[in-house]
Amino acid sequence: MCLSIPSKITSIDEKNNIATVDTMGVERLASLDLIDQEVKVGDYVLIHIGFAMNKIDEEDALASLEVYREIIEKMEEDDRRQAILEDDACANRA
Repeated sequence: MCLSIPSKITSIDEKNNIATVDTMGVERLASLDLIDQEVKVGDYVLIHIGFAMNKIDEEDALASLEVYREIIEKMEEDDRRQAILEDDACANRA
């Protein structure tokens, strides 16, 4: 299953329309080609298969991140690793 975890934009490469985002401490690149909203550094977005799809407000993003943290804390280490591997594999399914 692919989860769309809120990711905070930390920088934007305007020439290539790519954002660097922080997803719970993991830095990733996300294309801005499909998002129909203006975004800036500090905004939260939801990413699917490497594309920013929606901008969400900070309050909702932080509430979602807290729930994800609670879930992760309750998972066994092997389950955490498997969840990360499955999430990384989502980009290969498109």
